[in-house]
Amino acid sequence: MVDQTELQNRLRTQRPVDWEQLPDFSLYMDQVLSYMDRQVLRFDGDDGLTAAMVNNYTKGGLLPRAEGKKYSREHLAYLTVICVLKQVLSTRDMKLLLDQELKDSGSVDTGYATFCRSLDGSMSLIADQMDRYQDPEKLADSAIHFALLSYAAGAASRRYVTMLRRRQEEQEAAKEPAREKPVRQKKEREDA
Repeated sequence: MVDQTELQNRLRTQRPVDWEQLPDFSLYMDQVLSYMDRQVLRFDGDDGLTAAMVNNYTKGGLLPRAEGKKYSREHLAYLTVICVLKQVLSTRDMKLLLDQELKDSGSVDTGYATFCRSLDGSMSLIADQMDRYQDPEKLADSAIHFALLSYAAGAASRRYVTMLRRRQEEQEAAKEPAREKPVRQKKEREDA
């Protein structure tokens, strides 16, 4: 089956470029949009990145502001991650994960490399799974199998996001009494 073979080949071979291969010069919006079409796996002409999306990601805090009207290598890395994750995560969850990944990795290039390795493994895993679902007469069975993989992976992802959000809330709550304590002590001294 041509469509299945094409998808499997693209899952095995099409990857975002490494950090070092991202342009090291600034791009204008139309160049960014064109570049991103090559960075992510796309099949439909209507699911590409638009200028409005980039502006919304910036307003939502997912993407750093452009430097003038130009976008850097860092912006391309962020947009690559966003374009992949938007297929399965909410903007709120993406923001949480991007913020945490940047905090954990310490730099955009390190976080981007971690993302690319994980994406590579995931895409290879699915391409390998497709070997067992080659029968063109059983497209429904194949689609159900991959939908169920997506369901299970989505459940795991949502649980990890929930755990991360709880941990972050607990850390913020633990900081609150520390902020209030000096104010209370000062007030107690004034009252005495």
